[in-house]
Amino acid sequence: MLSRAEEYVVLNVVVNGAWGAREEDPKAIAARWYATLARLADIDAGTFHGWHEAGDGVPADPLLTPSVPALADYLVRENPGPDLGVVGYGGQLWAHNEGAAKATSNVRAGGLSPYITRSASVIFRSHTVDEDADVIRRTPEILAVIGEEWDIDTGQVYDRPLYRTVADHFGLKNSDPRCGRAVWLSERRAGLAPEGLPGTYTPAAHGGLVIDLTYGGTRTPSVETVIEVNTQLRATGALDPLTPPFDRATL
Repeated sequence: MLSRAEEYVVLNVVVNGAWGAREEDPKAIAARWYATLARLADIDAGTFHGWHEAGDGVPADPLLTPSVPALADYLVRENPGPDLGVVGYGGQLWAHNEGAAKATSNVRAGGLSPYITRSASVIFRSHTVDEDADVIRRTPEILAVIGEEWDIDTGQVYDRPLYRTVADHFGLKNSDPRCGRAVWLSERRAGLAPEGLPGTYTPAAHGGLVIDLTYGGTRTPSVETVIEVNTQLRATGALDPLTPPFDRATL
């Protein structure tokens, strides 16, 4: 059952990616984050500008003009703990521009812990903008950006009901790989993907592969289609989870 807050949200779409152990310092993380934000602006400048540091989610939250030094400084300020060499660095920026959905960019990266999943995501929420927005149709492209800039293991595009349906059907934990409207597979996973799935196959950097069940945003796959694609990918091992302790970033 949806919460009262969720009932009034017209749009709630997530693009995310995850990977295992890869130690990186704030400057290296900031370089990846800056490249991500720059490419997002190329996709939809109207949505992806005017970034605020995470705070109360109101316009008074400090603005941050993305650059590698500014993002590195922000990561250091946001993560003052003593065990950053283990748990890594996390950060969040948000932008909400006139006529556009609220976009949030989240990262959790670095650290030596073999039990923590690293991740990057872009989340869209709106009470007025719906899924016909061009930026939502282009979410498989955004998945490719996240996959390439962060060299992720797996990633997906989903809305909340779809995520829950897939999780319940297969009994998945939050960290388990899965396919939504689109899926990113790292190089070894891509080699296990069967041919002939109902979507476009786009090779990407680092040997990655995006399988886009929306065919470039021209259609919405049914829940049954998404379940069947997950079934086939799981059968080949393409969606096997990384088993902790993680000793590498990708399968």
